[in-house]
Amino acid sequence: MHLSIFNTFTDRAFRGNPAAVCLIKEEKTDHWMQQVASEINLPVTAFIRTAGEEFQLRWFTPSTEIPICGHGTLASGYFLWENKYVQKEQSIHFQTKSGVVTANLVDDWVQLWFPALYEKEVETPEFLVEALGVKPVYIGQNQYDLLVEVASEEMVREMNPDIELISRMSVRGVIVTARSDTPDLDFVSRFFSPAQGLNEDYVTGSAHCCLGPYWKKKMGKHDFTAYQSSERGGLLKVNVEGNKVRIAGKVTSILDGRLTT
Repeated sequence: MHLSIFNTFTDRAFRGNPAAVCLIKEEKTDHWMQQVASEINLPVTAFIRTAGEEFQLRWFTPSTEIPICGHGTLASGYFLWENKYVQKEQSIHFQTKSGVVTANLVDDWVQLWFPALYEKEVETPEFLVEALGVKPVYIGQNQYDLLVEVASEEMVREMNPDIELISRMSVRGVIVTARSDTPDLDFVSRFFSPAQGLNEDYVTGSAHCCLGPYWKKKMGKHDFTAYQSSERGGLLKVNVEGNKVRIAGKVTSILDGRLTT
């Protein structure tokens, strides 16, 4: 089985968010896929199964299957184009448990279309302020995550949250964001998700399905350049059109080989 490793949302090796991609041609059990993801031990391993002209896509962290994953999809699209399973001018329509995700390659940027996620303002959850160690300007929640806006980019970059307290919350993760004061950036963010076995995700495409519509409301614009300021960091282009969010990033190939089990 063809297996590759990529760094996503970056044009440099050892930055961005790493993901493995495995192409499988016959049905595999959930247990087998989880074992492979645990063995590879990257933030996400994506499994592509060919089904005629369609591609079925699933994502596993080392500890669990997840319902949506931007960087795993970014890597999967790049894998198919780079290895000539699909021509680079062709769109790819991934069948996932969260619906169809479409990928395109435009000027070395992989573009993904996801359904928009909309947050609604909520009361301050128990443990949140103590866990983050910063004062929220706004707190919202979508079907997966809490979204917390804070007063400055510096606060986002320098915060040191209590992951154990975050793990007590009944959400997939906590997105922390602020308007950027860095030239050429619109907003910055970080994402903490111990529920998925990821204390801090390096770059989170799916979080930007909510961040894009949120900052559209705040800024009155549709197109954004965003930076996720984790230890490895990653750059994203985000466009909001109706109920869809286009997320774009670059991909760097790290390893190419075969899975023999």
